[in-house]
Amino acid sequence: MDFEWRDLAFHREIGSAIDALDGPHFWARLTRVLERHVGFDSWVALRFKRDAAPLVLAEQAMPDGKIDLMFQDYLAALYQLDPFYLATFETQASGFYTLADVAPDNFRMTEYYQRYFKKNIVGDEVHFNVVIDRDHTMGFSLGKTSRYDEREIALLTLYSPWVLALMQQRLRFEKFVGEEEPRAAGNDEADLHARFGMLTGKNGRGALTAREIEVAMLSLSGFSSRAIAEKLSISFETVRAHKKHIYAKLGVGSQSELFAMFYEPGRTVEPE
Repeated sequence: MDFEWRDLAFHREIGSAIDALDGPHFWARLTRVLERHVGFDSWVALRFKRDAAPLVLAEQAMPDGKIDLMFQDYLAALYQLDPFYLATFETQASGFYTLADVAPDNFRMTEYYQRYFKKNIVGDEVHFNVVIDRDHTMGFSLGKTSRYDEREIALLTLYSPWVLALMQQRLRFEKFVGEEEPRAAGNDEADLHARFGMLTGKNGRGALTAREIEVAMLSLSGFSSRAIAEKLSISFETVRAHKKHIYAKLGVGSQSELFAMFYEPGRTVEPE
């Protein structure tokens, strides 16, 4: 069998990533292997936890060494609208996922896409996910300022078996294994009630129900009314009624205002 020098270099790079499995430079080495063959502009390794903020395992450094403030917004609250985060606990399956695989039907029309995703990631994103248990998944995200083309997706799909195998082996060396961090404030259902219901005591309207919060979050995530109806096994008219009640209770008149109330809990809206 004949090999080109590129093949030999590729296998050497994979060996380097394997050699780094138990060290602090594993994710950077893995990234280096992939970026020689597929173009991407950002990367981050995360541990997703059900109903809690993601834990950052490693990430690409900012060019100027500063903190990525937009990514801090993601960790504080916006992860709850991330299609990859949402799909993780719905599919509960390890594998390679593209944005097209997980994004809701109206994703590119959402405030989340326009105000965060489009500005921070810009074009496209893919994930390698390894399920740890029912409530935890390790994800490796590659972001790109333009769309991944068919060749790049094909290559990433081809590489996914050994990438996922390396990630599976990496689990034993990550510090979070067997540990639990204190539950982050501002990320459970009670906080969603606070974010969406802070004005109800002032304007006399009732608090949002659990189902209304569910509809509000799905809507903010990019699910159309028909998609929400299908997902929750309720009628389209019931979804419309829920949305009407949500807007009335919160005193908002648009999806943009609803997003602002979720994203900026200190914001106030004058009661009607």
